[in-house]
Amino acid sequence: MTVVEFEGTGGPEVLRHATRPVPECGAHDVVIEVIAAAVNRPDIQQRRGLYPPPAGASDLPGLDVAGIVVQAGQDVDTPKVGDAVCALANGGGYAEYCAVPAQQCMPIPQGFTYAQAASLPEVFFTAWNNVMLLGRLAPGETLLVQGGTSGVGMAAIQMAIALRQARVFATAGTEEKRQICRDFGAIEAFDYRADWDAQLRAQLGGQGVDVVLDGQAGPYTQKQLDLLAYDGRVVLIASHLGAEANINLRQLVRRRQTLCGSTLRPRSADYKGAIATALVRDIWPLLEAGKIKTRLHETVAFDDVQYAHRILDENLQIGKVVLAVDSARVETAPRP
Repeated sequence: MTVVEFEGTGGPEVLRHATRPVPECGAHDVVIEVIAAAVNRPDIQQRRGLYPPPAGASDLPGLDVAGIVVQAGQDVDTPKVGDAVCALANGGGYAEYCAVPAQQCMPIPQGFTYAQAASLPEVFFTAWNNVMLLGRLAPGETLLVQGGTSGVGMAAIQMAIALRQARVFATAGTEEKRQICRDFGAIEAFDYRADWDAQLRAQLGGQGVDVVLDGQAGPYTQKQLDLLAYDGRVVLIASHLGAEANINLRQLVRRRQTLCGSTLRPRSADYKGAIATALVRDIWPLLEAGKIKTRLHETVAFDDVQYAHRILDENLQIGKVVLAVDSARVETAPRP
């Protein structure tokens, strides 16, 4: 099969196409013929040498795929061979075939193309894990999403509103992106290059934020703790602005604040399978009804993977960038 692998670490130029054997199917796995694969920020970090795959995972990039099951392990009841699925992979998505734990597969929402389906798993798994589970967002609470037009950001905004009737605020780098945050339901969106914390504080009128979803860390960390209400939670999913931060521990203790970090990729298949079940139960009907939406920034030919990575390097994307592994079928929807 044709795959995309890294020739060292660095910029998009280290991505190259190569030939490898089709992956073996474990007893609890399925092998998916990949029609579309999404490009995610962890792929960029892995390419730069900053996000090594966990033990036992494929060294190839690619964390979510959509396609057809062509092989199922001996202990797998569902999905079955021939089923159209999208899945959260542990790696290996940039390939014509990908082996995935069966628990991490989900049916493609009715009416969705393979390209649209490939845009769903990583962002909705991540949003659910960090907003609903670690962030413990409760009905009517206030959520701040840093980077509201990332795939995770858009999923988190919509999920919080649809399932928790939350008051959501966001940050983004351009007015176009900030307006999209508002269009997706955010009460207001702020320029993260400006005094976003002061602007948010003014919007809140002295009230605090209950949950912050952040991938920046560094100097943002204490600013976000300062914005928290009593019993508030900051969930860090990355640390793009710095691996260290000075924080006020007395304030954290006195105001009963929670600061936690999160990585999903090393989690067990059982843990991810529980999230998959929750997404199909609570989010998939909203996707099919158009009450929650996915936004594709661009579908890029598999041969142009370097270009796809440059889009994320330059932070140009609004929504998801998807690779058309099978260009003939990527924009089609599977038959019911």
